[in-house]
Amino acid sequence: MPALDNRGASPRRLIPERRTGHRPAPGTAGDTMTAPERQSAGRRKLPLILNAVSVLLGIAIWWVLATAGFKLPTPLEVVSRAGTLIGNGTLGEDAVASLTRVLIGFALGTAAAIPVGFLMGWYSVLRGLIEPWIQFFRTIPPLAIIPLAVVVMGIDETPKIFVIFLAAFLACVISTFQGVVNVDRTLINAARVLGAKDVTIFARVVVPASTPFILVGMRVGLGSAWATLVAAELIAAQQGLGYRMQNAQLYYDLPTIFVGLISIGILGLLMDRVLLLAERKLTGWQERR
Repeated sequence: MPALDNRGASPRRLIPERRTGHRPAPGTAGDTMTAPERQSAGRRKLPLILNAVSVLLGIAIWWVLATAGFKLPTPLEVVSRAGTLIGNGTLGEDAVASLTRVLIGFALGTAAAIPVGFLMGWYSVLRGLIEPWIQFFRTIPPLAIIPLAVVVMGIDETPKIFVIFLAAFLACVISTFQGVVNVDRTLINAARVLGAKDVTIFARVVVPASTPFILVGMRVGLGSAWATLVAAELIAAQQGLGYRMQNAQLYYDLPTIFVGLISIGILGLLMDRVLLLAERKLTGWQERR
């Protein structure tokens, strides 16, 4: 029987809606996304758009300064030199050498900093024994350790990796320590009331609550590792981005220096994005703005 409308007027046929291949536009009757979902999608796209605009604006400013008479190579000159270095394999070899040093030094520094930071934060006796030395070495720039490292360790890869290790370690250990001491005592006391032992409290309360601090410390340590790289590669290096930049300085080769700077920035940015992704995965329970 045909359906009648509410006013009892003429019959109205129930025609099934035709399915088309295109998705309904946002805000239309066929749009399945809710308003919060559309807002969330917009918020995710906005940072990417702003990043792209920022990069283009920076390149434009750089180009204007280079053409205005400042002693800067133009972006085209840098791209041309990068193509030459990529073509003869120099840039790839230097990037692999520098990345290897940074990864080894950063990994060793982080692996040592996390347990030391936990011990300092959990045991007051160990804190009193270790903290003065941590604070002492924090006041000494890792670059000042280079002469000592060369005399003690020689001129091979060991002193280069050591100064990078020291930079990453000092940045990460303090952050880990702060993460442990800032754990809410209410959570620890509640776990004790429920009968949890120290090992359980440490694994189920302290470690998860300290994870955001640890990851922030790792990101800071990664920046310190890359910042120390150029000076570390002054130690009788034959390959590396820092070595290539130092060598180009002798010949006033600005395009090569810019290629090295940009390469370090890109590699450091990619590694930082990996850590940021790990932070979001491991701290999904944390409230964000």
